[in-house]
Amino acid sequence: MSHRARVAAIVSVGVFVASLDLFIVNIAFPDIQRDFDGTSLASLSWVLDAYAIVFAALLVPAGRWADRTGRKRAFLGGLALFTAASAACAAAPSVGVLIAARIVQAAGAAILTPSSLGLLLPEFPPEKRGLAIGLWAAVGGTAAAAGPVIGGLLVELSWRWVFLVNVPVGLAAIAAGARVLREVRDPDPARPDLVGAGVLTAAVATLIAAIVEGPGWGWGDPRVIGLFAAAAILLGAFAARSTRHPVPVVEPALLKVRAFAFAQVAGLFFFIGFSAMLLGSVLWLTEVWGQSAIGAGLKIAPGPATAALFAVAGGVLSARVGPRLVGAAGAALFGLGGVWWATHLGMDVRYAADYLPGMLIGGAGVGLVNPSLAGAATAQLPPTRLATGSAVLTMSRQIGSALGVALLVAVLGTPSPADVVATFQDAWWLMAGAAALASLSFVAVGPPARATADEPLAEGREAGLGAPTPEVVA
Repeated sequence: MSHRARVAAIVSVGVFVASLDLFIVNIAFPDIQRDFDGTSLASLSWVLDAYAIVFAALLVPAGRWADRTGRKRAFLGGLALFTAASAACAAAPSVGVLIAARIVQAAGAAILTPSSLGLLLPEFPPEKRGLAIGLWAAVGGTAAAAGPVIGGLLVELSWRWVFLVNVPVGLAAIAAGARVLREVRDPDPARPDLVGAGVLTAAVATLIAAIVEGPGWGWGDPRVIGLFAAAAILLGAFAARSTRHPVPVVEPALLKVRAFAFAQVAGLFFFIGFSAMLLGSVLWLTEVWGQSAIGAGLKIAPGPATAALFAVAGGVLSARVGPRLVGAAGAALFGLGGVWWATHLGMDVRYAADYLPGMLIGGAGVGLVNPSLAGAATAQLPPTRLATGSAVLTMSRQIGSALGVALLVAVLGTPSPADVVATFQDAWWLMAGAAALASLSFVAVGPPARATADEPLAEGREAGLGAPTPEVVA
């Protein structure tokens, strides 16, 4: 095996386990709730939301830090942190400890993810780096597709195996990476804005706390109003800090690029709907239809498989006609899947007739949206900002995922058996509504623009994004 292949295999393992944990835990959710008897759905939702929020907020600063300290060191350190936190999740004696371990796990994932791409790209000549990025992205897509089935199989043993399985895989990758990977660092990087990342984390966490607790405390309760006000103040502080820090979490200049800005909005709304769909599906199949974890995983699996199939067509179409039309159509298809469920699903278990069509329609939409999001977010950026633009898009997607879980919890509440179908109908309409907003956001991206190979797009130049590519040394 060539050195390039060994590097690709090692970093792919790290990206796979980090991406898998964004999807696999949904299947374990009902079993975790039963194990920690008396824990509300609102409290347990932080097992998902804490991971998504911390991963989102730290992703961009972690990439900058990896450039400063060395990408090999960051990758191995992040993977070690992720592996240790996975063991702590598996051994957690309470929901509080599990949530705390998930926060540490997310920090490890945020460190290893950007450094993995930074280690992979130097192994390829410039003309083949698009292939490297495609390989790296495909690993995350494979993890999403495999998550429900792998999660279902592991939960048959115990939900703790969902986390424990990361330990031997992580240790093997760390041992191999220490021998094979080469150190790569930026000779003169700026310091990342860790304070800004902390403010963003606090802002999103406060907003989600208000949404999650609103139904129980009452939307007019002073505590809920105070949480919403605190979230608004923190978001304002984050925006103000981003205009002053030399290396902010989100560069204001990027948001002046129309396609990039509306791609973030589209990603935020789409993943609100996607995360609500994924957790809502697990809860419907297991709690309403009484399916086992492996049964639910197998019944969900056709959706990710369809998404993987349509992603190829989505990428080709997005390159030919532009991401605006393809993304808008994909988001509309995904929303149509939610409409199907809202108008068809009932207490009678009719998987092929009632559930599967919605999953296949929605999966096709996901496949069209994902490459369109990436295309819209990067098409009008100069080469020097492609990595940063992709990282900010991932951040928007994860914040959307956290908000989607929170909104689903607020919609579902604790319905009585007589109200369960109507309550889940509201959840499917939430999915459809978020998808509709994502589709409109794609339309606002604007028509595709072109630039010559030697010249960044005018919109990127006007935003001040044409700085030369920093030199990296091995």
